[in-house]
Amino acid sequence: MALPSVWSVMRVAIPFISVVGLLSVRLVGASQDSGSVIPAESRPCVDCHAFEFMQRALQDLKKTAYNLDTRVRVSTEMLLL
Repeated sequence: MALPSVWSVMRVAIPFISVVGLLSVRLVGASQDSGSVIPAESRPCVDCHAFEFMQRALQDLKKTAYNLDTRVRVSTEMLLL
């Protein structure tokens, strides 16, 4: 019975070892905690953040609209004079 050549064994062994290595790294990484965990009671909910963001955006839009309105009035008054 002929023994398999070194190259044919390597062609099977290298991908097998690579797959096993990647799977073990993924499993080890999944079990570790990523950073410190903040308790849910001490952090605001996502809806609260979204609401605050939308409030600030609306205030900025109101300021911009007021500034543009003021500029248009001044420009119109200067054209009428």
